[in-house]
Amino acid sequence: MKDNFGREINYLRVSVTQRCNLNCLYCGSDSPDLAEMTADEISRYVKAFAQCGINKVRITGGEPLLRSDIIEIVSSLSKIQGIEKLVLTTNGVYLKKYACALKAAGLSAVNVSVDSLDRGKYKRLTGRDCLPQVMEGIDEAERAKLRLRVNAVLIRGQNEDQAGALIELAKNRRIDVRFIELMPFSDTGKNENMIVKGNEVLEKFSFLKPVQPKKTGFEQSVARYYEAEGFKGRIGLITPVSDKFCDNCNRIRLLSDGKVRPCLGHDDVVDLRGRSDEDLLETVKEAIISKPKGHEFNCGYGNIRAMNKIGG
Repeated sequence: MKDNFGREINYLRVSVTQRCNLNCLYCGSDSPDLAEMTADEISRYVKAFAQCGINKVRITGGEPLLRSDIIEIVSSLSKIQGIEKLVLTTNGVYLKKYACALKAAGLSAVNVSVDSLDRGKYKRLTGRDCLPQVMEGIDEAERAKLRLRVNAVLIRGQNEDQAGALIELAKNRRIDVRFIELMPFSDTGKNENMIVKGNEVLEKFSFLKPVQPKKTGFEQSVARYYEAEGFKGRIGLITPVSDKFCDNCNRIRLLSDGKVRPCLGHDDVVDLRGRSDEDLLETVKEAIISKPKGHEFNCGYGNIRAMNKIGG
């Protein structure tokens, strides 16, 4: 289904919780709203999105693996007609415990947030000394044959020196390592001097060569990918601040409280709860059609909510 600007919207991000077991520097400090959708509600709403052309779903949080019913949620969504790809984003702390069960339930890929491979810096960035558990989780996900991506946010003065070590993860393993520019969802993110922009990574690691982007299927992505000789994985750059990709954005968000947020950079939401099946479907269609043309990160930050409240 297309929005008012002719973009094909086929990708839904579903936040299943605002709770998190970490306290990352860039995520924001808003206290979580515990009024989460039930597994049945999530399934019902995603079915409505699938009827409107959504064929890829990403489960996010907060930290989705804090949901005691996360396997039930994954299993239910994987069976929805029209959903062709189901993936999940996690901080990886509990991934070792759940990786095999997630794969068996129908999950095809997992993104793990790792902002440093230095244990001390990881603890400072996240508030917890969990790096060993995260790396064990990545190993277990690899054994479970889940496709793996590692996401990192580089912050000037904090962890920009970790880029090289993170890139090395893609050398001998089929892992895509992606650097995401710091966005304005915390006091740290609102300081433009803290942003390490994508072109800075390319200037420092000049051996990275662009991969020809694919225009079809699930390889359509807001990330620009690069490869290096001898590397099994790729390096990706996601640059919402320095190089807006709104013209090609194909996603919409369902928040953990049952509200639809058409754009990450806008506060406008539509509540799905308490609607009949017919009304639900029409509301989802209207939310897709009315997706804003682009975010407004460069026009002042307004009342943008913390990242844990909007599902990343």
